[in-house]
Amino acid sequence: MNILIIEPYYTGSHKQWINGYKKYSNHKIKILSLKGQFWKWRMHGGAITLARRFNNLNWSIDIIIVSDMLDLTTFLALTRKKTSHTPTSIYFHENQISYPWSPNDRDVKKNRDSHYGFINFSSAMAADNIFFNSKFHMESFYKDLKPFLKNFPDHNETNSIQILRKKSRVLHIGLDLEILDIQKKSSNQIPTILWNHRWEYDKNPERFFKILKKVKQDGFKFNLIVLGKKFSIEPEIFKKAKIIFKNEIIHWGYLESLDQYAKHLWKADIIPVTSKQEFFGISVMEAIYCKTWPILPKNLTYPELIPKKFHKNNLYENEDDLYNKIIFAMKNHKMLVKMNLRHIAKEFKWPKIVSAYDKVFRNISIK
Repeated sequence: MNILIIEPYYTGSHKQWINGYKKYSNHKIKILSLKGQFWKWRMHGGAITLARRFNNLNWSIDIIIVSDMLDLTTFLALTRKKTSHTPTSIYFHENQISYPWSPNDRDVKKNRDSHYGFINFSSAMAADNIFFNSKFHMESFYKDLKPFLKNFPDHNETNSIQILRKKSRVLHIGLDLEILDIQKKSSNQIPTILWNHRWEYDKNPERFFKILKKVKQDGFKFNLIVLGKKFSIEPEIFKKAKIIFKNEIIHWGYLESLDQYAKHLWKADIIPVTSKQEFFGISVMEAIYCKTWPILPKNLTYPELIPKKFHKNNLYENEDDLYNKIIFAMKNHKMLVKMNLRHIAKEFKWPKIVSAYDKVFRNISIK
């Protein structure tokens, strides 16, 4: 079967997902993409550029899969001669309705942020099938969609939510974890704490560094690895934290090399996560796979992805609970390394779940 995957924002988790599926799938997959930058412009104009490229494509297609960054309505309108009978699915890595926008964003200040959520809504309406990377993501999208639509003056189309639900399902994201298998876990005398997320508002770096500052002030010794991609506008807290933790830092900043990234994951002992929003959590699963002890919010997607028997020790309810769990992990980090939870991450390895993907898309193509 021939599958075309269209991605206007070909970087990060979007790129990992596409490349992983293409690598392990039994289907023939072609990628039509744009560079992963200027995400707002990609949602506005990416569909036009990609429609032009699609119309010049000479390849027999059984099914089209697009990401949430594509304005699918515009794309289908501009390609209707070629796509009118082709099943189209949309895969939601994130959505702009549930996503916590920074209050400092220019579009929030000018009341333009709802436009991106509406692109997600209309694209979902246009798709034949809708896939979410977690159950939490799917439920939060539909929970937030109704009040979002009610913001508009009339013809709110809230009845369309049930239509969307009927064509929605969860396909947990696949992970290519074998590429991280480059070394064994470090044996650290002083516990090493990890941050390996994007340097953005929704990951809540303010809380992360606030907690670590308290840990330091209370006299506990630790080392710190800060990875993750930063963008043109980064939260101010990173500049302050680099000064505050100058004596604890082992590494600071994004690593282009996958080997170096993996090496630093294996160096870490503890990953406290403070995100305001997480629809799946690839970076967290990568750290868990490398035997880093996770301390995660008792909400978002984590209760779904972490087996219930680990909730008591690995999920926290509030800031005090987070602090206490960090201190416990620091005091017992050598023991916790031996109690590694990497089998949790292994559940999402592509070789384990790719057959489910192939079956779902095969069934769509023959309907």
